[in-house]
Amino acid sequence: MNKTLSTAAAAIALVTAATACGGGGGEGQGGGDDAIVLGFSQVGAESGWRTANTESIKNAAKDAGIELKFSDAQQQQENQIQAIRSFIQQGVDVIAFSPVVESGWDTVLAEAKSAGIPVVLTDRAVETDQKDVYETFLGSDFVEEGRKAGQWLVEEYADSEEDVNIVELQGTTGSAPAIDRKEGFTEIISEHDNFEITASQDGDFTRSGGQEVMQAFLSSDDDIDVLYAHNDDMALGAIESIESAGLEPGEDITIISIDGIKDAFQAMADGKINLVVECNPLIGPQLMDLVGKVHAGEEVEERITVEEGVYTQDEAEEELPDRKY
Repeated sequence: MNKTLSTAAAAIALVTAATACGGGGGEGQGGGDDAIVLGFSQVGAESGWRTANTESIKNAAKDAGIELKFSDAQQQQENQIQAIRSFIQQGVDVIAFSPVVESGWDTVLAEAKSAGIPVVLTDRAVETDQKDVYETFLGSDFVEEGRKAGQWLVEEYADSEEDVNIVELQGTTGSAPAIDRKEGFTEIISEHDNFEITASQDGDFTRSGGQEVMQAFLSSDDDIDVLYAHNDDMALGAIESIESAGLEPGEDITIISIDGIKDAFQAMADGKINLVVECNPLIGPQLMDLVGKVHAGEEVEERITVEEGVYTQDEAEEELPDRKY
C-alpha cells in the first residue's frame, strides 16, 4: 500500500494493535475470565475485501465470546512476525494469521510450537518443510480461482482465431494469492496458442497500484485485449486509467477480476467488468469454530476451503443487493 513506517512508529503501531482488544472490553473482544484468547495478525487494510475480512473476524470473535487480540501488519512481514512473537509472549491460547507472503515463517512458527500454542492459517498459506507447526488452513483455493478465470476467458473467445493479448495485474509479490492465481490462470490459457500474457506486473492489491500499473501498460502497448486482475481493487483502479485513455472498460478491453466486492459488482452492472471470480472474505464464524476446536485439542481437517461462485455481467445486477462487502 505504499506505506512506509519508521522502526519506532512500526513498533508503536504493533504494540497498540496487539493490545487494543485485550482487557477492558475493546473492539472485537468476547470478554470473560474463562474466554479463549485469540491472537490474530491481519495482512493489512489494502482493499475492500480485506476490510470485510477483518470485520467478519472481529464480529465473530465477539459473538463467540472469544477475547481477540488483533494486529494490523500493514503489509509488512516483519511487523507480522513481531506481532506473533508478542502473542507468544502474552501466552494467548491460539494464534491465527493471514500471511503477508508465503515464505520466511519457519522460525516464528517453531517458536509458537515450542510454546504449545496452536496456529491456524487464514486466507493465505505458507511454505514450510517443518511438520505440525500449524493446525489447519482456512481459506480459498487460489489456484482454482485462477483456473475459473482462465476457463471463462477461453470460452468467451472460443469462436475467435485471432491472437488475444492479455495484461496481468498481479497481487503482492511473494503472496500466496498472487502466485496461485497466476498459476491457475496460466495453466488454462497455455493450452491455447492464441492466448498470450504480454505484460505482468505487481499492483500490490491496491486501487492506486492498479491505476498506476494499468496506465503504464497502456502507455507502452496499444493492443491490449484483456486485463486479468488478481483482485477487484486493482481492476477498479485500472478502469480509471482505461477511461482516462479514452477507452471503454468492458468493451474495448475485457476485464476479469477476483474477489467479489460490492464495488466490482456495481462495475459489472455498469458494463465495465466482464467477470468476477468470488473469493469469500466472511470467514469469521468458521474461524471461531476452528479456534474452539483446536483449543480443545480436537482433530480438524488440514485444509478447509470456503465455497465461492463465478459471476458475469448478466448476473451482477441481481446479485448486487446481496453483496455484504
